[in-house]
Amino acid sequence: MPSINLAELAQPRNPNLPTFGAGDTIRVSVRVVEGERERIQPFEGLVIRITEGPHAAFTVRRIASGVGVERTFPFNSPRVEGVEVKRRGRVRRARLYYLRGLTGRAARVKEALRR
Repeated sequence: MPSINLAELAQPRNPNLPTFGAGDTIRVSVRVVEGERERIQPFEGLVIRITEGPHAAFTVRRIASGVGVERTFPFNSPRVEGVEVKRRGRVRRARLYYLRGLTGRAARVKEALRR
């Protein structure tokens, strides 16, 4: 049986990405391939969850044309060019799934003073 190196399993997050958490509004620059061309497409929304471990990822939710759109990005994905934190949110939960059922002003997250 081969031995497993736990240090390899717990890869650190991408050091080029800033620190952010659930409730923050971020803009993710995603590399999109269309045919033979590549371009950078921004996806801006609210972080509703962050998963840890070897497959660490974060999920961003936004409303596009009245429809909720969620995208999950792995931290170590080569498609993620960068992340820009637009606004820090103050929340009391690690997973903000309850926002899926809210619309308009009810779905707002208070802004954090400092973090």
